[in-house]
Amino acid sequence: MRPIRKKRLQIICLMVLALGGAVACILYALKQNINAFYTPSELIQQQIVAGQTIRIGGMVATGSVKHSEDSLDVAFSVTDFTHQLPVTYTGVLPNLFREGKGVVVQGQLSSQGAFVATQVLAKHDENYMPPQVAKKMAKAEAL
Repeated sequence: MRPIRKKRLQIICLMVLALGGAVACILYALKQNINAFYTPSELIQQQIVAGQTIRIGGMVATGSVKHSEDSLDVAFSVTDFTHQLPVTYTGVLPNLFREGKGVVVQGQLSSQGAFVATQVLAKHDENYMPPQVAKKMAKAEAL
């Protein structure tokens, strides 16, 4: 192989490696910012490690909301109509938070199996459900 072709091949290989490294860095950064969530049934199947920050989504179980009288502590359950997951939260709940309405909760699973929430997001309208949530809920009901 001629020296000039060898040098071109080396430059092309270095460019491919650099591009691959850049793509790997971008994918790693995006992985850190994905805001996917689990339904209670998926959470049971996934065997999530206690202490890992995740999001769960579903409906607030009817009759499960318990407010503390002397603090901002709230306990409730999130359900996908197959399984329920107890959730505790300290703070002010969103105005749209209601029993029987959709909710996405961010926090950590405790070693006792309860979910300790750091953020509660209530869905805007109970008639609208994003397609991915509807699919997950339908899949959980089918199990």
